[in-house]
Amino acid sequence: MAKEEEERDLEKFLKNVDEISTLVQRLNSDDLSVCERAMDEAEKRLQLLEDQEEDECRTTLNKTVISPPQVPTKNMDDTTPDGFMEVLEKDARERAKRRKENKSLANALKEKGNEAFLKGDYRMAVEHYSEGLGKLKDMKVLYTNRAQAYIKLEDYEKALVDCDWALKCDENFTKAYFHMGKAHLALKNYDMSRQCYQKILEINPKLQTQVNDLLNKVDQQEKAESQEKLALQELESGKESAVTTKNLLQALSKPDQIPLFYTGGMQLLTGLMKDCTEQTLFRTHNGFSIINDNAVIKRCFVTEGKGEIEEALCVAVLKLWQAVCNGNEENQRLLLTHSDMDVLLPFFLTSKVPSIQQYSLSLLLLLCQTQNGRILVLNHVDLTRFKTWVQTNLCALLTLIRILVKCEENENKNELFQENLYATLGLMMNLSLESLSITEVLAEEVSRRCVCLLNSEDGGILTRAAGVLSRVLSASVRAVEETVKAGVMKKMIKFLKAGGQTASRYAIKILAVCTNIYYEAREEVTRLDKRFSLLVKLLEAEDEIIVGNAALCIGNCVEVPGAASSLLKSDIVKILLKLAGGDVKEGSVQLNAGIALGKLCTAEPRYTLQLEELHGVEILNSTMKYIKNT
Repeated sequence: MAKEEEERDLEKFLKNVDEISTLVQRLNSDDLSVCERAMDEAEKRLQLLEDQEEDECRTTLNKTVISPPQVPTKNMDDTTPDGFMEVLEKDARERAKRRKENKSLANALKEKGNEAFLKGDYRMAVEHYSEGLGKLKDMKVLYTNRAQAYIKLEDYEKALVDCDWALKCDENFTKAYFHMGKAHLALKNYDMSRQCYQKILEINPKLQTQVNDLLNKVDQQEKAESQEKLALQELESGKESAVTTKNLLQALSKPDQIPLFYTGGMQLLTGLMKDCTEQTLFRTHNGFSIINDNAVIKRCFVTEGKGEIEEALCVAVLKLWQAVCNGNEENQRLLLTHSDMDVLLPFFLTSKVPSIQQYSLSLLLLLCQTQNGRILVLNHVDLTRFKTWVQTNLCALLTLIRILVKCEENENKNELFQENLYATLGLMMNLSLESLSITEVLAEEVSRRCVCLLNSEDGGILTRAAGVLSRVLSASVRAVEETVKAGVMKKMIKFLKAGGQTASRYAIKILAVCTNIYYEAREEVTRLDKRFSLLVKLLEAEDEIIVGNAALCIGNCVEVPGAASSLLKSDIVKILLKLAGGDVKEGSVQLNAGIALGKLCTAEPRYTLQLEELHGVEILNSTMKYIKNT
């Protein structure tokens, strides 16, 4: 083996000698065209040597030019192949040394630029990044950092140029595509912005979530611009409600009026918010600033022991915000990002005035109805005060539930409390209680009240109570035991038989959680759903979350003695195998289907034969590592 390597090295060396000899002859040629071509080839060889000296990706930005060779030593003859190679190697080493020095200087300038950027001195940051590029023209991060500074300076065209240069350094540099997409978005080049963000996903599919958020922002801004154009057209055409909206905002912009003046104006304005046109005109005519920054209105917000006048004004503001934000995501964004809203909304949520608490909860519920709204709330609203209040004082959650239950028992329903409860359940459900750091005690309390509400005649409250229950049960084993003993398994089976995607999603989640934790829940589901006809049917649902939880529930229940045998005449193996090896977005579907297959085969050996007949052992093996951990 060593001899073969020596022969290959010798062969390679002789080939290089022949090539160098030919190159030297061509360099000494009297034919200028031959000499120029030889110089080009020599340049390429020097580039290759320099790359070997330094482990750094080189680009066409820093084109290497052969420097005049240094004066050779007495023993260095550049007319011979060995001598010429020595000259090239020496030149390459010197270039590598200079590049290393320049790289060190460029890095130092990059750090200076970063410091200036963090201080908000974007022009100084640009100067430092530019000076760094003067030292090292193919340093891609300097281009993207300078592009980011240009974006801050609203010089979007220059940002695009820098991003383009960064991509010439590295065509897969996702950071360049990110800033390029941002610059295009600022220039309202929506299609170009989308292409940049989609390119990020092509390069790195793991960034699916981040790219979806970016694409969503592009869609929102394009939609907002379209709304504004249409609203302007309607205003110019003299549409009555559009003109009235503008006039009312002008009237409300007058300072130092009495609170009743602003209350009446906002009530009229709320009545006008019938469609997107009026909502859009509200934001384009600075409605949020006119209301939120008014000194008189602000004083009413913070007044302790609010009287009727302050209460009426606060309620009017909350109703107006709800009207202008209903179905309008751009207005929701502007409201939540407006100054002081991060503390003002939690302040209203914890108000001791029932009407203010009610309408603030309703507003928060509205904002949390969409994924974008929930992200905005979690990112821009200071929920710290609200979290502490919820965890230490359950009056907004549990007391309201108790009062409603008591009112229903006495056939004396209180509309205010009912609306408050509906909003509270919606808030808890949409925020998933993740931001509230749910404890076992709180989970038990909330689950008990939700179980009581499963007897409600109000379909909305019943569905939301099931939704909250499905999300808090897993925090407490005791809560699961109490829920099962209260007969909730039977109610959830009825939910599933009645149909409806939302209700079914909550119901199967409750069944999956309970059967996963509590053996008695498995026994009860097995009794209620003989031969698993209902659960097997759910495996064919379009909603993958329902499918995944149904598979998990089946896997739990077949551990009940004799339960697995009841499915022998069904196509359960084929169905689960298809899910385990299928291409689905929800990974839990494959995982839970694989787990269910494993448990079926463990409980009843005849399923193993069916699995082998379907050539499914390989698929099952791919999920075995998960099954061992269950």
